[in-house]
Amino acid sequence: MLWVGHLLADYPGQTDHQAAHKAEASARGWRANLTHATTHVLVCGALLALGSAVLGWQLPPIHAAVAVAWIGATHSLIDRRWPIRWWMEHTGQRKFIAHGGMAHVDQSAHIAALTAAALYLAA
Repeated sequence: MLWVGHLLADYPGQTDHQAAHKAEASARGWRANLTHATTHVLVCGALLALGSAVLGWQLPPIHAAVAVAWIGATHSLIDRRWPIRWWMEHTGQRKFIAHGGMAHVDQSAHIAALTAAALYLAA
């Protein structure tokens, strides 16, 4: 459910304005970034609620809230772009940056954060 939520929020749920400005170090950039991260929180939260209702999951509400807060916070940080660029520059991936690799590493970071949230919920 979290992966589906991520895909829905990251692609059809993200505006062109958010995509263009979410990494800017400005008030406009932070608004775009936080609005986009909030979309992730809302969509993932709704899908967790749907999964709970349809599949009979017994998720304590506080655990679901912690998981979606984690998803929102990590999504916001990753989408500032500098953490991904820093990682790639310090792990020998400068050529991959030049060939469009940041988007792939960005999605890998999001998947890692979603996996941590799913493991937390399953524990």
